[in-house]
Amino acid sequence: MRISKAILSLAAVAVLIAPAVPAAEKSPYAGLEKRAIKAMPSGRIADIEAGKGAGYALTAELNGYPGPRHVLDLTDELNLTPRQMQRTETLFRAMQREAKALGRELIAGEAALEALFAQGRIDETALRTSVASIAETEGRLRTTHLKYHLIMKSLLNRTQLAAYNRLRGYGDGKAAKPAMPAGHHGR
Repeated sequence: MRISKAILSLAAVAVLIAPAVPAAEKSPYAGLEKRAIKAMPSGRIADIEAGKGAGYALTAELNGYPGPRHVLDLTDELNLTPRQMQRTETLFRAMQREAKALGRELIAGEAALEALFAQGRIDETALRTSVASIAETEGRLRTTHLKYHLIMKSLLNRTQLAAYNRLRGYGDGKAAKPAMPAGHHGR
């Protein structure tokens, strides 16, 4: 009888303590293990494959350096000249070629790193090599997007830059400082 009282006492204590022990929380990563490349959401992969900016050019875009794709979208509102239109289309096509090629390289690098982990073949040397290669490729991809924003700004005049910022909903719509001295814009 003493044993059963002890067991009942322990059970009662366990019931009283149980609510104080937090339940295991679900990880915010739950479900991500099903991704083909765990570190890259499918939407991001699709954007990179399509040559989209994927956030790489935000520092330019939000500081008054328009992107070729967005300028093309606003052709009428910006009153682009035929020469500006032709030059913008050329820049956009070149940016797309470069960005898509680098995007494929970046995704392949991430997939290779993923495979090393998935197959249990990763070591510190492979890790350092893979991550350095991915970082270098990603840096080149970001540079590509930023470079075309830099070039694009030099093709627009102050009025067009102000209109671009206003139409895109940035700040007060004033043009950022010109990239070149006055009189060199709007070729």
